[in-house]
Order: sequence, then structure tokens, then C-alpha cells
Amino acid sequence: QVQLVESGGGLVQPGGSLELSCAAPRTIFSTFSTFDMGWYRQTPGKERELVASIDSSGMTKYGDSVKGRFSASRDNSRKRVYLQMNNLELDDTAVYYCARERNGAPMDWGQGTRVTVSS
Repeated sequence: QVQLVESGGGLVQPGGSLELSCAAPRTIFSTFSTFDMGWYRQTPGKERELVASIDSSGMTKYGDSVKGRFSASRDNSRKRVYLQMNNLELDDTAVYYCARERNGAPMDWGQGTRVTVSS
């Protein structure tokens, strides 16, 4: 199992920005570079939804609700993936999780970081 640690959540006003980070501290970078990674979010009473994914080549995909506002990236030398979130909306309030993916399915999860968008 891969340990994943998210950080960067917090309270932000509508229209603001946050950058989330997900680290894999116990994985060597050469192995991390082969991982497909995803960012998910969950609100109470709803299923966890895929926000963005970034594969081992750096190709990204986004959920319809965040296209044009969120951007995923990775730094394999630091064993991290990032989620830059711009123009945040009230509906972006959620706990955000990163996950290692295999064949499009999440395999390992981080503990999550909470993002609250509120005026």
C-alpha cells in the first residue's frame, strides 16, 4: 500500500485560489513516476467524485465541473502531485483526496484535506 499525504486545504473566499499538494513520502521517486494519480472530492451524503487525474506521462483529465478552473500537475523528483484550484466556487467545498490509480480505478487513498469556500 502506498502512503499518500495531502496538504494545502483551508478556508478561501469565492473567486479565490488554493493549491493542494499530495506527497508519497515512502515511495522512491522512480516508482512514483510510474503512478497514475487522481484527485477526488467528497461532501457529506454524496459519493466521492473524480476531480482530476494525471497519468504517468503527465496527461491530465478533469471533471466537467472544474474544467478551466483546476489544473493538476506533478513533480516526480519531489514525489508530489498538485491541484491548483482557481476561481473557487461555493460548490467546491469538500474534502479533497488524492489517490494512486490503476486502470482508472483508485487503489490507495490519502487522509484528505478540507477545502471550504465561504464568504
